[in-house]
Amino acid sequence: MEQYEPDRLSPAQLAAMRRSLESGRGALTRRSLLRATGVGALTLGGLSGLSACGIPPAQRADQSTASDDHSEKEKVLNFSNWTEYMDTSDDEKTRPTLEEFTKRTGIEVNYTEDINDNVEFFGKIRPQLAAGQDTGRDLIVVTDWLAARIIRLGWAQKLDPSHLPHAYANLIPQYRNPDWDPGRAYSYPWTGIDTVIAYNAKATDGRKVDSVTQLLDDPSLKGRVGLLTEMRDTVGMTLLDLGKDPATFTDADYDAAIGRLQKAVDKKQIRRFTGNDYTSDLDKGDIAACLAWAGDVIQLQAGNPDIKYAIPAPGYITSSDNLLVPARARHKANAEKLIDYYYEPPVAAQLAAFISYVCPVEGVKEELAKIDPALADNPLIVPDKAMAAKAHPFRSLTAAEETAYEEKFAKLIGS
Repeated sequence: MEQYEPDRLSPAQLAAMRRSLESGRGALTRRSLLRATGVGALTLGGLSGLSACGIPPAQRADQSTASDDHSEKEKVLNFSNWTEYMDTSDDEKTRPTLEEFTKRTGIEVNYTEDINDNVEFFGKIRPQLAAGQDTGRDLIVVTDWLAARIIRLGWAQKLDPSHLPHAYANLIPQYRNPDWDPGRAYSYPWTGIDTVIAYNAKATDGRKVDSVTQLLDDPSLKGRVGLLTEMRDTVGMTLLDLGKDPATFTDADYDAAIGRLQKAVDKKQIRRFTGNDYTSDLDKGDIAACLAWAGDVIQLQAGNPDIKYAIPAPGYITSSDNLLVPARARHKANAEKLIDYYYEPPVAAQLAAFISYVCPVEGVKEELAKIDPALADNPLIVPDKAMAAKAHPFRSLTAAEETAYEEKFAKLIGS
């Protein structure tokens, strides 16, 4: 696949990318099950964790997820998101797309960057959701595995398709029918997150690294390989390399992937398992090659031409950060208006140009080209057919599977 070279980014875009790496969404553990939290936090919010805290594992049968919608009378929307996951002006004093939404609809958006980590955020809102109370948020952005859990527990409101004409029409096929939310009844993607192989060509003496087999077995990379602390990405990419489908794998397949990773750990092939903190080591060349998130690769390439990426022949793991309306939220219709607004291609393009993650909106390429042709041609932002064909989701897990699999993975990365 042709490499993307960021030679036409504006100074403002370069500054935004560097900010994101240093202090924003790109500086945090994006789909984080942080190594430092241990197994207890890995299973936090699972059925056992809920029961242990005295919180019921699912909503009561008589408890409605909806509340009276006050959108008509209260032109307000409380929106929680990750840091640096929204476009800002060059002076960082305004958020242009949000301001335009308010001008168009009259809805004031109380925008809060209070999501630093999926597990941490779920711990913050879980007691209110379990008690059938309003969290004070009308719209949240969480990664697909947490979105699946919230939906499974009955703590998300079903969306009204009649309020989402642009979202329904423009959502790209890759994200239309996840097994955890068939038909997107409860959620829509904010961005896609693709897991690829990244390498520092200077550190590899110009050799291309394009397979998990190389990461785990190539002696020239020994001690200079990074893998991710996110189980679904690291195990999912290993499953693909083993010829297994991450959407349909069995317990035996999972154990085979863990066993293969353990061999690489035992022979000290792996430098370390990381969250987003691999970016600094990759940039310096201390990590020669690693599993990486596509948005980080784009940002790193902006300042280092030696950073390359590759899509393995078996494919790559894809996931999404998703917009959800929590149970009991007061302004559901207002939230739906904002979801639909960000599925208008010109608006989606403005957002994608700033945050550099996969845009889930059909028709964005033409609009993005008006902002920056290089970004429009980058398949890590706008997947082409070849890129989309290699995308593989990691299947939903039952509560029991989630606990068992995370325990095995935590033991692996702690060994």
